[in-house]
Amino acid sequence: MNKTQFVSQLNAKDDVLSPFLVKYIGAAVGKDGKSYLNVILADSTGEIEARKWQGAELALSRISSGDVVIVNGKVNQFQNRIQLIISEMSKLDQGQFLPEDYIQKASSAPEKMFNELTEIIKALDEVYIRDLLLLILSDFEIARRLKIWQAGKTIHHAYQSGLLEHILSCTTLAVTLSKHYKVNTSYVVAGCVLHDLCKIYELTEGPVVDYTEEGKLIGHLVKGLEIIDHFSGRMKSFPYQVKMHLKHILLAHHGEYEYGSPKIPHTSEAYLVHLIDLMDSKMSSFEQVKKSDPTTGHWSNFIKHLDRIVYKNELPSFKHYMEEPSSSAPLEKNHHPADSSKKTALGNLLKDFKIDE
Repeated sequence: MNKTQFVSQLNAKDDVLSPFLVKYIGAAVGKDGKSYLNVILADSTGEIEARKWQGAELALSRISSGDVVIVNGKVNQFQNRIQLIISEMSKLDQGQFLPEDYIQKASSAPEKMFNELTEIIKALDEVYIRDLLLLILSDFEIARRLKIWQAGKTIHHAYQSGLLEHILSCTTLAVTLSKHYKVNTSYVVAGCVLHDLCKIYELTEGPVVDYTEEGKLIGHLVKGLEIIDHFSGRMKSFPYQVKMHLKHILLAHHGEYEYGSPKIPHTSEAYLVHLIDLMDSKMSSFEQVKKSDPTTGHWSNFIKHLDRIVYKNELPSFKHYMEEPSSSAPLEKNHHPADSSKKTALGNLLKDFKIDE
């Protein structure tokens, strides 16, 4: 089935008859005590909240998260944001849709990003760190997953190849900022490459991402230490001090104890990795809000994970000076340029008008 309506194109009052991916589906209870269906639908251009007021239990028995469904409904505006009201929906079988229509992807091709990352690593001057990183990325399964995986379940670069996009962005910043702050570039680059790498084990693959058992029981921070031990152990005489500082950077990259960091940064390199990671994830969140927030107007809805509303338009830009008024005389207060033309037109109409005496 060809998909002709995409989330990014939907507006209030639009009639909808189109397939969508079910990112979330669950029953909720309204103020009247009746159950309804709470759904998040998605495609390659974004996500939209949806409600089905009738037949919640029956729909839940037939449809699950991860299914692609054909939806018949209408777009409504609720609390200044659009919402799809579903009248009917039914599950499509494999072969009835193109999977790429329902997968959000990074803006750059994964092979291109992976090659750029490799070139940055090859330029490092700390030989043990350089060789360790190249050895890790030469692993077939690590490379395969890195080119596909999301960086987060729902927020942090939560789209296909988002993890690689985040790691490359952080690594690019690492080269510039480490030189600016006169710290060891190789350690900062290593921290940016490795800090989230083990999310390839923490998160599942697919359009609807969840935590794996390994992610729930161990997590990407501890798994990152295992990766360093495993691959450095395959290298001859890898320096213990180097390995210790790399591990500290990984353990400290969340920055604060309250954010789940086992350690706070104790080196300049570790602290810079934390700041780069934080900056890149927050800036990406701002961009995603500006692209996909369903609220009408210049401002987003309240974004919980950012603890604010976001201005979605581009800021005013003036690349050239504005033209000055043609008259050298200052304009009167509250004068509007259209007023003069109106007065002239009125004068022309009245010039031949005479009052009979």
